[in-house]
Amino acid sequence: MDRVFTAFAVLLFAAVILMLEGAWLWWSGAHGGAARRIAKRLRLMAATGQGGIERVDILKRRAYSSHPALDRQLRRIARLAALDRLLMQAGVRWSVAQFLGGSLVMMVVGLLLSQLVAMPFLLAAGVLAAATALPWLLLMRIRGARLRKLEQQLPEAADFLGRALRAGHSFANVMQMVGEELPDPIASEFKFAYEEINYGVPMNEALHNLALRVPLTDLRYLVIAVLIQRESGGNLAEVLGNISRLIRSRLKLLAQVRVMSAEGRMSAWVLGVLPLGVMLLMVISNPAYVRLLWTDPIGVKLMWYAFGVAVFGVLWMRKLIRIRI
Repeated sequence: MDRVFTAFAVLLFAAVILMLEGAWLWWSGAHGGAARRIAKRLRLMAATGQGGIERVDILKRRAYSSHPALDRQLRRIARLAALDRLLMQAGVRWSVAQFLGGSLVMMVVGLLLSQLVAMPFLLAAGVLAAATALPWLLLMRIRGARLRKLEQQLPEAADFLGRALRAGHSFANVMQMVGEELPDPIASEFKFAYEEINYGVPMNEALHNLALRVPLTDLRYLVIAVLIQRESGGNLAEVLGNISRLIRSRLKLLAQVRVMSAEGRMSAWVLGVLPLGVMLLMVISNPAYVRLLWTDPIGVKLMWYAFGVAVFGVLWMRKLIRIRI
């Protein structure tokens, strides 16, 4: 029982850390200061409509569920639009209903596991929270990996756009060429924007939707450059070339920063895992000596204090070694 408790404590600690990191990455990417400023400017530049006339949407909306009745019910919940946007940004084929169903299944599994093993209340609550958060952590991990791949492909796409514009192609045709010539996932995003334009969506709105589907600062700069050029004119091919060089320089600097901060990140991992490793060794070598930490009330309080201090230290060290470029 002691080993089972220790294993669940370790898993709970890891799940909470991953959940906090995922929440922070999602918030900084979607609601950070830079994201708000760029989104505001995109909304102002993409705003259309004369006399307040609403344009009829002829595009097929993403379904929240394959069942029409359930889809209508889910669409009444406004916050599910943010979840659908996360699923779209991750590039997965899950619908909102499927994702919520998977989260519910994991919640039931965590509840049954806590009942079968007869865990204490706090540990059972932690296991239930970790099981519920697991699909969200998986979604954020898939989304982060896809966005990093898109960021790596963006300079090549900007160069491709610039070369095709110099050859005399229109910007809409260039977007189609990017969708056909470049690899996924950057190709699928530009191809989707081109299909929107073919269905009658204005160019400004299609580019705005592209920036919403791919919440990368570099891509938003590219979209802003295109929108400004459409309003005021200029050499768009040269602007795209400059943006490509800027993105490459930023990625190169980011790689250098990651190399230089590798020691600090390793120190953070060691300091974060060391208490758990020492606890595990002590449980294996002398269980009676460590058992007081979760059998005595003072020991339980000390464990909560230690957990809070460890989480604060990990977040603080992460903030020190995380340099945004």
